[in-house]
Amino acid sequence: MTVFRAALLDLDGTLLDSIPDLAFAANAMRVELGMSPLREDVVATFVGKGVDNLVRRSLAGSLEAADPTAAEFDVARAAFYRHYHLSNGEKAQIYPGVIDGLKLMREQGLKLAVVTNKPTEFTLPLLQRTGLAGFFDAVVCGDTCERRKPDPDQVVHACDLLGVAPHEAVTIGDSINDAQAGRSAGTQVLVVPYGYNEGRDVRELDVDGIVDTLVAAAQWVTLWNQNQNAAKTGS
Repeated sequence: MTVFRAALLDLDGTLLDSIPDLAFAANAMRVELGMSPLREDVVATFVGKGVDNLVRRSLAGSLEAADPTAAEFDVARAAFYRHYHLSNGEKAQIYPGVIDGLKLMREQGLKLAVVTNKPTEFTLPLLQRTGLAGFFDAVVCGDTCERRKPDPDQVVHACDLLGVAPHEAVTIGDSINDAQAGRSAGTQVLVVPYGYNEGRDVRELDVDGIVDTLVAAAQWVTLWNQNQNAAKTGS
């Protein structure tokens, strides 16, 4: 009978549609290397396991990541970083319901954290540029911990930063990486259906609920907490 005290939110595909900026950087990298650009919807399926995987998948043009030499990868990665620093936040859009959902969560007294596989050097400017930074008490990025999602390290670290136990938190994301990380860490897990999830249907995931928007996620948490409090009081 645990009452939620915190929500841990993924960034790309949950709070923001950042595909236009990521696709621009990936395609600028490919063109620089003498390759043809990819469609945005194809690049969208490459997102979720961090920038290094995005670079490898973009090089291969498929989910089966390329295996370049160390030197080739370093050149490609440097090109992607250079272009993404220019495009980061340029066309990214906040998904409908995100602002209202975050406000509702804060009104409930929930502590909020971003837990993303995106590197810190891109995450913090993106949150500032989109106006989302002020909602969050903590930000855990892809280079904060030794291991990234789908491993649980970042989720556990976020809970530590917020001063809550994992069972007092709900992880909210859009992909198998979020679901597995949250489940392994011991949080409840919600997913939104509008994100990326590497081209997979979120209904395949081991989660506690699928919510259409962050407003629906906030309402789910409210109902959960009300039920838990009622059970404690026997009413």
